[in-house]
Amino acid sequence: MKMVMITYNEAIDVEITELLKGCGLANYTKVTRVHGKGTTSGTHTGDQVWPGLNYLLFVACDDAQAKQVAFSVTNLRKTLGEEGVKAFVMPIDQIT
Repeated sequence: MKMVMITYNEAIDVEITELLKGCGLANYTKVTRVHGKGTTSGTHTGDQVWPGLNYLLFVACDDAQAKQVAFSVTNLRKTLGEEGVKAFVMPIDQIT
């Protein structure tokens, strides 16, 4: 099992939801209104100086699905340019 964490600009929430559907994944946990700073995406704190916010999305899935999500995020990054989206894949040691 893997945990895929996707961090992305709030403006592409629909695209991320469609990406998950395309990977056959319906279950996730989403955290909205996340502040952050990325090398290519810049600073987002939701104020007048640094407008925009990020979302975090967590998906627990099997190894093959995690690879598919990571591949899909890579392709989305190529399509969207600097909108800001990254995926991080981590092992799940235990589910209780």
